[in-house]
Amino acid sequence: MLTACLAFAAVAALVTITPGIDTMLVLRTTVTSGRRAGYLAATGIGAGCLVWAVAGALGLTALLAASELAFDIVRVAGACYLFWLGAQALWQARRRTETVEELPASSGTRAFRTGFVTNLLNPKAGVFYMSLLPQFVPDGASMLWTSLVFGLIHVAECLGWYALLVFAAAAARRRLARPSVRRRIQQITGLAFIGFGLRLAADH
Repeated sequence: MLTACLAFAAVAALVTITPGIDTMLVLRTTVTSGRRAGYLAATGIGAGCLVWAVAGALGLTALLAASELAFDIVRVAGACYLFWLGAQALWQARRRTETVEELPASSGTRAFRTGFVTNLLNPKAGVFYMSLLPQFVPDGASMLWTSLVFGLIHVAECLGWYALLVFAAAAARRRLARPSVRRRIQQITGLAFIGFGLRLAADH
């Protein structure tokens, strides 16, 4: 079991550090809203991964992979959500904010929710858990409990990696969050979210 966990951890780590939607979301949230919001967004992403792990253990992701309709529903919903995030970022780029402020508690909750929903509406995350986890489950081991252990390993790696990203982004936040730079970051991430949405919408 230990060998299986180490092998899965190595592969999952490579997947975790590969830049994508989640990485962009954590960096943008930290630069524009502060370290606390960045951590909460990362925690939301981790919670989404854990939900996918449980779904995979229960066989729900197999349904997602087998049913074109189910996959398309999640895919379209995810694409629409990314479009909305992108449009929101572009709209916020129009604001001229002269100071750097931390998000209030209610907005911190929004950061967690955004990370959670972004991950949960990505059908590729479900397919990842459905296709990767079973390959590392030892013969005779419980699929449910082993999948949960693997899910926790992946969540721990995500939180550790995103904590490093948040720390680095927060360290440079005063410089990066100057009004002109902040607007540029919002514009870039807004276009990136829309691009990810288009890619997800076109995927099958």
